[in-house]
Amino acid sequence: MKERGYETTFEYGTLDISGDAEFGFRPFQLLVSSVAVCSGGVLRKVLERMRLSYENIDVKAKVTRDEKEANKITDIHLHFIIIGNNLSEEKVKKALAVTRKNCSMVQSVIESINITESFEIQAQ
Repeated sequence: MKERGYETTFEYGTLDISGDAEFGFRPFQLLVSSVAVCSGGVLRKVLERMRLSYENIDVKAKVTRDEKEANKITDIHLHFIIIGNNLSEEKVKKALAVTRKNCSMVQSVIESINITESFEIQAQ
């Protein structure tokens, strides 16, 4: 415990967490980041297994919170920007469906937070 939050140490390093963004990452930011990064990482593996080549994947998250219920997160929309050539929309849709089923963070919150996805393909 610190004066304005908490500090936790993991194998990779130290993380400051606080309800005040001046003093650390806010808890909701960490939750959303976990869902987004887990999904992005699983999507990378799925695309590679499908032998679909890409240059980069950018994940943007839009969060909806309910102020009336302790400002809880009700919805997370993930938008994937996949940069690469010769990517089929149909194959990327299938890859996202597999991603959703195999992302441990999405599966951990799916009963309490509405998770939606969209994507766009950009040529490199």
